[in-house]
Amino acid sequence: MNVVEPVRTLVLWCPDWPVVAACAADQVPAHRPAAVFAANRVVATSAVARASGVRRGQRRREAQSRCPELVVLPADPDRDARFFERVAAAVEELVVGVEVVRPGVVAVPVSGAAGYFGGEEPLIEMLVDHVSGVAGVECQVGVADGVFAAVLAAHRAVRVPPGATAAFLAPLDVRELDQPGADRGELVDLLRRLGIRTLGAFAELTERDVASRFSADGLRAHRLARGRFDRPPHRRRPPPELSLRTEFDPPLERVDAAAFAARSLAGRFHAGLAEHGLACTRLGIYAGTERGEEFARVWRCAEPLDAQGVENRVRWQFEGWLRAAEPGARPTGGVTWLRLVPDETVEGRHLQTGLWHGAGATADEERDGRAARAMVHVQGLLGPERVVTARLDGGRGPAERVRLVPWGERHQADTPANPLDRTDPAWPGRLPAPSPATVYRRPVPVGLRGESGAEVVLLGRRELSEPPRAVVLSGQPRAVRRWAGPWPDKLVRSTWQPDRVWMQLVLEGSGDEPEVALLMAADLRTEAPQCPQCPQWTIEGMYD
Repeated sequence: MNVVEPVRTLVLWCPDWPVVAACAADQVPAHRPAAVFAANRVVATSAVARASGVRRGQRRREAQSRCPELVVLPADPDRDARFFERVAAAVEELVVGVEVVRPGVVAVPVSGAAGYFGGEEPLIEMLVDHVSGVAGVECQVGVADGVFAAVLAAHRAVRVPPGATAAFLAPLDVRELDQPGADRGELVDLLRRLGIRTLGAFAELTERDVASRFSADGLRAHRLARGRFDRPPHRRRPPPELSLRTEFDPPLERVDAAAFAARSLAGRFHAGLAEHGLACTRLGIYAGTERGEEFARVWRCAEPLDAQGVENRVRWQFEGWLRAAEPGARPTGGVTWLRLVPDETVEGRHLQTGLWHGAGATADEERDGRAARAMVHVQGLLGPERVVTARLDGGRGPAERVRLVPWGERHQADTPANPLDRTDPAWPGRLPAPSPATVYRRPVPVGLRGESGAEVVLLGRRELSEPPRAVVLSGQPRAVRRWAGPWPDKLVRSTWQPDRVWMQLVLEGSGDEPEVALLMAADLRTEAPQCPQCPQWTIEGMYD
């Protein structure tokens, strides 16, 4: 791997951006403690919440026990990128060459801007004042050699002198290598178990020792710790024919239509690069409207982009332009053309093998690729919402855990509307495994009768009026052979009342009808028509 000297870079960082964007979207006052959750864990907190003891990585219960008034907000990368557009636009009003590293972080080259404004210090002061005044958010700025060091400098609001980056990085914790999007958690954990706790200690190792013990990403991380360049080598400007432009007729005016167009465009863009053995690490997105307006944004990527990564950034950018931009900066007409430009590329070998469907691909990868292209083609004929795939998601009951999402969309469980809406084994009141083999889209209403022939009534959370003896479906009773339950669908607390209870029953066979195991539920909010004081029992699923 060739050594490339880092470029003097300025990074503007908006602290706690996921919380800032979520509070802006939900109109949560700034003085309220708030935290963003993903997979039932804290991923970002406000300063007020941190003062109450809320920390990243905490479970929701622990965070709320430390701060009962905590505002719980869901993680949503699309929202974060959409609201960050106004910040990027504010920076672009003063400095050209803005690159969005990720929502909350932008990077710009220092040399030209510093010379124009009279030095790095005046540039920093002007940027902070301008972004705070125009976008209305707090920000910190750091300057160093290379994007990685500049991001860490921005976290500390310092300007590292030229040539002093290695000395600045040396005392920092080695966990700084695991920046969002880098996915170096396993590497950092291994280094700490080996007794390497600081970036300086890691930098003292020789490249030969690092290359023999760690992967190629470990070697890149080693160069980051030494203050070297933080990109894969052999970058080059791609030939102009790899840029992709498409026209829209009629013009696009809605985000959902733009997202659908971005999906097919991203696939063609990625395929064109793949044919040349390249992958994009810096993506330029350019658009024009029917009234002659032009918009541009460059996205810097920590890792080479696959087709899904290109699609996500195009969708985020359209949401920023069409929804979140200031009224004067929004397009006044529909988008008539879109152009994707690979501003910077690397050799295709820097991508994982599984991302490529071509030479060297396995038979399974080839079949997956053909199936994906067929699905996209059908979506083009019928529309994106007409081709769906089933995904397991969070929920208490089996029907709630299955969601149909459009083909190609990222899993909706990654950013649920409810932070608890996850496939978490610790979900309160979740029905234990195994799940029924057959789950009815619409539960089937039935009657449940006891030994006396009367409807079975719930006397408490776990108590039935009498043991069940028959299930009545369409007027025909089936004898109950065995049963278990009921179980409430919420964690039992003194102040909570369950909305629903579950039961499992085995019905005896009769004639040609075999023995069958059922999952039944009683909705305590709905009364049975034949018994006003009785709950409505329904069949939710059937076991094999």
